[in-house]
Amino acid sequence: MARSPFEVVRDPLWDNIRLDPEALAVVDTPAVQRLRYVRQLGHAFLVYPGATHSRFEHALGAYQLARRALSQLEDAGDVRLDAADRARLKLAALLHDIGHYPFSHSLEEAGLPHHEELAARHLADGELAQRLAELRIPAQRLLPLIQCRAREPLAGLVSGSLDVDKLDYLSRDAWMCGVPYGVIDVDRLLTSLTLAPGRDGHPTLALHEKGLAALESLLFAKYQMYRNVYWHHAVRSATSMFKRLVRHAIAAGRVRPDAVAVATDDGLIHELLQQDATGLARSLRERRLAKRALDLPATELPADTPSWPSDDPDLLERVEDRLARDVGVAPGELFLDFPAKATMLALDLPLVKRDGTVTQLGGAEAAAHLGLPRVAAELYRSARRLRVFVLGEARVDAKRIVELVMMPRDAVIGLVSGER
Repeated sequence: MARSPFEVVRDPLWDNIRLDPEALAVVDTPAVQRLRYVRQLGHAFLVYPGATHSRFEHALGAYQLARRALSQLEDAGDVRLDAADRARLKLAALLHDIGHYPFSHSLEEAGLPHHEELAARHLADGELAQRLAELRIPAQRLLPLIQCRAREPLAGLVSGSLDVDKLDYLSRDAWMCGVPYGVIDVDRLLTSLTLAPGRDGHPTLALHEKGLAALESLLFAKYQMYRNVYWHHAVRSATSMFKRLVRHAIAAGRVRPDAVAVATDDGLIHELLQQDATGLARSLRERRLAKRALDLPATELPADTPSWPSDDPDLLERVEDRLARDVGVAPGELFLDFPAKATMLALDLPLVKRDGTVTQLGGAEAAAHLGLPRVAAELYRSARRLRVFVLGEARVDAKRIVELVMMPRDAVIGLVSGER
């Protein structure tokens, strides 16, 4: 009896996931198997015990949704793909997180290169590169899709406003955390996909008007997940501690950035525990988290807050240590946290109306056709919170913290430099 060219994996979210030959060729390589040991949500399991699902599960889910989306588009007559392009697009979905660090996005916040930049290293070396070469789908044909640089009609399936990454992670994260916030109508969205002229006039992934309500629910689910799960105060406390721990270990030469990039969650935390000069590794292991000394919604701050608290980890650390001394705790025991995700509710894709006309969902155009973008800026601000976490007991001056956060970057640099 001939062996089947595909295998089926059971998944709690999408039931049966069919792995076609191109997926079977790469899925058991060390680079892909590492994702089994990298949790999708980092330290969220300290709050939601079920949130132990991995990047591997998410990768399989994205692959499954890419299969479904391509089949739907082909059945509808929107695209005609040869076997090579079909395999390449599905593989890009499967491998989109191949460069991901341990513990979700916390190490990118700590100043390490973005995981999409590291994808090239994983795709070009070792057994995975060999398997891709055998498939005649080398890294240079996948990287533009993964790194959001591709200029082809279906690139938006892998990286875009309505990509399979979002459809899977919002659904999977909500399911595994046991929260109702991420419920979206995936079937409706997939069957509403089509192609239409983009802003440059070239065909690109688009949404039919019948999927508008499902798109609104996706955007609101994303807001709810950030507010209640991804930016939960205890998750952010653990993330702040972990960032400081890894930055200290790298600065002291105890771990190498290139080793961190290929580590697993447990492997990295084990390494940090062996050489933990800060005590933070053991505190995280035992869930002894820094407590909130300040927690303010961004809606109580001016709208034009500077970006340095979320995009300049070196400056942030210097500010934290100055604040720590001011309130009487040791440097490394106070953490300032003001996460940002400006693209949280952003849209940029064509909308095909029932009469066949096409408009762009993005900016003012989105507001004209969707209710949610009209209040997107306020929703984003209400999801953000300015927090100060402290290990031990300390009182902080809320007014001073707000004044500090509102200072321009150069002024803050001058402030922390002047104390030396």
